[in-house]
Amino acid sequence: MDLRRRLTLLAITIAAAPLVLGGCTAERKAGAGSAAGAATPTVAVTPADRARDVPVSAEVGTTVTGGKVASVKLTDDKGRTIAGEPREDGSSWVPAAPLEKGQTYTAEVTATGDSGRTTVGRTTFTTAAKSNRQAVTSTLYFTGNQTYGTAMPVTVAFEPAIPKAARADVQRRLFLKTDPPQPGTWSWLEDGSQVYYRAPDFWRSGTKISVRAGLEGLPIGKEFVGDSDRRATSKIGRQVALDIDNATKQMSVFQDGKLLRKIPVSLGKPSTPSSSGKMVIMEKHQQTTFDTRGEPDGGYVVDVEDAQRLTWGGEFIHAAPWSEGDQGYTNVSHGCANVSSTAADWLMGVTQVGDLVTVKGTEVPLRAGNGWTAWNTTWDEFVKGSALPVPPGLKPAPTTSPVHPGAVAGGSSPAPAPSASGG
Repeated sequence: MDLRRRLTLLAITIAAAPLVLGGCTAERKAGAGSAAGAATPTVAVTPADRARDVPVSAEVGTTVTGGKVASVKLTDDKGRTIAGEPREDGSSWVPAAPLEKGQTYTAEVTATGDSGRTTVGRTTFTTAAKSNRQAVTSTLYFTGNQTYGTAMPVTVAFEPAIPKAARADVQRRLFLKTDPPQPGTWSWLEDGSQVYYRAPDFWRSGTKISVRAGLEGLPIGKEFVGDSDRRATSKIGRQVALDIDNATKQMSVFQDGKLLRKIPVSLGKPSTPSSSGKMVIMEKHQQTTFDTRGEPDGGYVVDVEDAQRLTWGGEFIHAAPWSEGDQGYTNVSHGCANVSSTAADWLMGVTQVGDLVTVKGTEVPLRAGNGWTAWNTTWDEFVKGSALPVPPGLKPAPTTSPVHPGAVAGGSSPAPAPSASGG
């Protein structure tokens, strides 16, 4: 090879070198002890660099090839560090609270390869000052610092209902942790008005449940946006369950699998039958008023004591001194479970919101969504309502299904708005 050709090749090599070293969002560093020529991981970060009008629900997306994420740091335009944590699948890093509107943030993602080499990816983006979309009203039926029963589903209700195409995005922003771990899944009602979280089996007593519905600013379909970021932490108390049999007109009360007491009941008369199915105690009132004026089968106003709600449609367990002669023999109520004043007072001291109530043998089945109906279906059917893939370990039906409420175990729906009816 002549001298001129060798000099030409050398010039080409030197000119090409800066193209190899140049990068747009990643800074690569060789780790101590890394071998020469070892592969360096690549990292892609979202939102895109210099993106504007980013939703305040934004997460820092972290896609790494040839390594894994070592750390994520998010700072605002004043240099303050934003708290957060990665998703379990490592797909993104989630801020602990909604980002501020109209603010600029910088994310720095450090990835480490098997060789010890590191790559730092950066992006700077600005959140939207406001949203012109209509807000979806969300309600989290799980309050902090409470003690709930072992059948308590974590329930989020929406108005308007969430369309199918948007449910996966909403579900990804619903976070739930249990201590000790007891994995479960979210499941949507067919009409999208409510979504429930439960495990295959009842919660174990003493379990701590922490939930966050991080929906503020989340784009929902083309027209709506999430309204709020809600969170709560509470615990699960003793195991209590009520079993009501229309054939015998008796309520069996169980605690930790042991029968505590049998109570005579009067259920809904044939024209206003009680629902049969697995319900959950939703509210407890020492005193309330049933006002059914304006309802098709209503027209009365009555004050009741020791009332425990079972459905949105107005079915309660409550004291009914006027029907004590019928309790245990004849159904005379407007759909409620009537018990004596003494029994109702005793029940209030035993039950918790979130306890399972099973009614069987009446004329009509419980409708999906008429109350917190997460247990009124098999586990196999329940998991089909998830808008996201269910982990493989949760797909099979449990080996021991809690078919009896006394056992100790580890379509369209009405709008979730309380009715004053009862009886």
